[in-house]
Amino acid sequence: MNLKEEKYNKYALVREMMETPSIIRAFDPESVKHIADKAAAKKGLFLTGEGSSRIFPAKRAIQRSLQKSFTKPVVTEGSTQAMEYSLKDFAVFAASNSGQTKEVIRLVTALKKEKHDAVFGLTANKGTKLGDIADATHVLTCGKEDAVAATKSVVEQGMFYDSLLRKIHGVKMEGLKKLGDQTEEALTLKIDPAITNIIKNASIIYFAGRNNGVAEELALKTNEITRKKSAYLEGTFAVHGIEEVMDKSEVLIWIDPFDAEQEKFNECLVKGVGMNIIAVSTKKTIFPTIIIPDGGEHAEYVQLTAGWNILVETGIALGINLDKPVRARKVGNEYMGG
Repeated sequence: MNLKEEKYNKYALVREMMETPSIIRAFDPESVKHIADKAAAKKGLFLTGEGSSRIFPAKRAIQRSLQKSFTKPVVTEGSTQAMEYSLKDFAVFAASNSGQTKEVIRLVTALKKEKHDAVFGLTANKGTKLGDIADATHVLTCGKEDAVAATKSVVEQGMFYDSLLRKIHGVKMEGLKKLGDQTEEALTLKIDPAITNIIKNASIIYFAGRNNGVAEELALKTNEITRKKSAYLEGTFAVHGIEEVMDKSEVLIWIDPFDAEQEKFNECLVKGVGMNIIAVSTKKTIFPTIIIPDGGEHAEYVQLTAGWNILVETGIALGINLDKPVRARKVGNEYMGG
């Protein structure tokens, strides 16, 4: 994927994806300080939102918190289910790029009626309903997205939560220039046409990987970008029963495969089902592998952007207008007032 060829640069989706490395390089970890000080007073952080505004940003934050042994618990849930929870001990972060997502507005409104004193918004736009009702709102620097599929905003949301956790726990966020370069490399990697062809012809595209939001977010993007059915298979779920109904017309894209489980996946899915497995990894695996840079503690951003590259190549190979899905909308369930 690149911006030199008309088949790519005519799409807002591709242009916005390609802005991501610059957004990463320019990100200011200190931009969270005014909110971090208030959030630190609560026992934990509750990260909510719908779709892409929650999947990768919140789940990666949970993973990173556990890996770093941060003392502040981090929890996530969709905004409607969160209405059933007691959140008084949590600093609540509600993410909505539009600032108009109905489920988010409903939850924040309810929390403010309960006199909750630490409800924060995360948007990509100024002058929104969420901004009006939250205690404080952080506006992303990435700007408005014209494509239906959220991309650059998802990465900046993830970086906001990452820097927030680090600020609360006194840990510096470093290496962003290098990360910007690595994500640019991941976005512009040449994908083997043979791999693209396998994915293009698959009846279902499964994504497997850690529960850190990467594979799950890519499964959602598969629907929006390639218009194919997809599913996220967490961890090693792919070899715990679902193989019974899989068939050889399907493909599984495995993000950062577990070394200890590759033979089992090969036995059950490649040999047993007859389907293809494509790996995305920093090193060769026993499967056809797309090799990506090693992002270290920022690896998930590199994995995510590499996944975008794969999906764009697949969508273009399918002859799809990447900017014009038939049913998907930029704001899935928009607050209309009242």
